[in-house]
Amino acid sequence: MTRLHDRLFRLTDDIDRLREEERRTAAELDVLLHLDDDARRDAAVGGPIEREDARMTAADVARFRRALRLLAAKRERLEWKRERLLQRLGPPDP
Repeated sequence: MTRLHDRLFRLTDDIDRLREEERRTAAELDVLLHLDDDARRDAAVGGPIEREDARMTAADVARFRRALRLLAAKRERLEWKRERLLQRLGPPDP
């Protein structure tokens, strides 16, 4: 196997790992969105403790959204690299 093939396999493994991490992060974000919705409702009728909880959950949501964007950007960059390597290999033999 050539060095190019090794790089392609490594890139594919990295892409798969990032996809799984994206999936887990998105699932956790979904849970946080529900918690944030509840915290905002509680803060609307509650006191300072509920408002602090709402600020904390809002910060968690923002952090996970940012993490999801970064993971997607990394994955897209690796997919672009993989495409370039595949082009270097040329078309598949019939």
